[in-house]
Amino acid sequence: MASPFSAAPVHIVGGGLAGSEAAWQLAERGHDVVVHEMRGVRGTPAHKTDRLAELVCSNTFKSTEVSNAHGLLKAEMRLLGSVVLQAADEARVPGGTALTVDRDVFSAGVHERVTSHPRITIIREEATALPSPGLIATGPLTSDALAEVIRGRLGVAGLAFYDAIAPIVSRESIDDRVVFRASRYGKETMDAPEAREEGAYLNCPFTRDQYEAFLDAMIAADQHHGHEFDEVPYFEGCMPVEEMARRGRETLRFGPMKPVGLRDPRTGRDAHAVVQLRMEDRAGQMWNLVGCQTRLRIPEQQRVFRMIPGLENAEFLRYGSIHRNSYINSPATLTPHLSLRDDPMTLFAGQLTGVEGYTESTATGLVAGINLSRMLAGEPPVVPPPTTMLGALYRYLREADPAHFQPMNANFGLVDELPGRVKDKKIKREKIAERALSEMAHWRDAHATSPLTTPK
Repeated sequence: MASPFSAAPVHIVGGGLAGSEAAWQLAERGHDVVVHEMRGVRGTPAHKTDRLAELVCSNTFKSTEVSNAHGLLKAEMRLLGSVVLQAADEARVPGGTALTVDRDVFSAGVHERVTSHPRITIIREEATALPSPGLIATGPLTSDALAEVIRGRLGVAGLAFYDAIAPIVSRESIDDRVVFRASRYGKETMDAPEAREEGAYLNCPFTRDQYEAFLDAMIAADQHHGHEFDEVPYFEGCMPVEEMARRGRETLRFGPMKPVGLRDPRTGRDAHAVVQLRMEDRAGQMWNLVGCQTRLRIPEQQRVFRMIPGLENAEFLRYGSIHRNSYINSPATLTPHLSLRDDPMTLFAGQLTGVEGYTESTATGLVAGINLSRMLAGEPPVVPPPTTMLGALYRYLREADPAHFQPMNANFGLVDELPGRVKDKKIKREKIAERALSEMAHWRDAHATSPLTTPK
């Protein structure tokens, strides 16, 4: 069915962080933009105002230090002229090295910039069609009507409504003296010869005493309780691991932590229970705790999951969560620049694409705005290189295993490794950041400038 939107101007559905950023980028490049925002006509369970870019959860954009993944991503976005970060800087309140903002001042700042731009028009309505050329950036609270349209276009498996996320830890923080590589009964699920040879999973073996102590800690741990819209009925496939533990002392041993078929080659014996880690990226830098989706608070996740043998010093690249969240299975259904496969001029951005966090959502809106402008000018879409944090996020959305795809936040496990070995973690990340910012500046100069936007 043809879209009711015209070819000009560009139409953006959703006036959150990603939609506001994309609208600004397009308008600054000389395009007329219409932003369709539902709030003002129809509210959501989380928003309190009808302003653009309202923050509904935390008031922090996280670290500003480039040796931190979120700090590096923001530094890259500043090179590209992010309007959201300009407003965040002006609304900043004391928060140490974190970019913490007064949420009312922040959203008012973005709202004023976007709504006063001579090339941007705001229409208050619930959109129920996919624009072309245009962008969908409706976030995790996408309306039911639009969600059904998206689902119909992408297929039944194209849009998920619940996150059941397990923690991810960095490979270099896993103790190889404790874990062993193997797949259950020797059956491999990976195509690489080295995976078939070594085993596709890392296995953390519990003794009986370790398992009992782990259970006690998990059952007693403090859970997160968010907005009412996050209070979802649990399906068996996304049952929190702590809820499974409460069902009985043996539930996990006969479920995701069953030890059968995983004999430790070093001892020749089966463990009492086993937590398996699955490779999350091709480079093997990120490993997912299989079956450990959780609602535990972050400090509790750190405390409890570090009781797993071999993870005593685990560095968490992503924490677990379970909540209502509309997001697209991007690697299965979208192009590398996050458009419909049958229409490259209909793009998606923000949390809907499978990124987590304010900064990540805004960043995809920024790139979407750049790419829509390029395509309207007859140029091909582009994404930053995977040596940058932003480019690495896009690569994850393109190359993650569709069968296990879940939303991801910025972390150094996504970025290409440095040549050679740097032992000191802080120095290593500073060097990665130096390379990333240099390459982002080159990418910007080659692909992301226009007569109206010049590098600063």
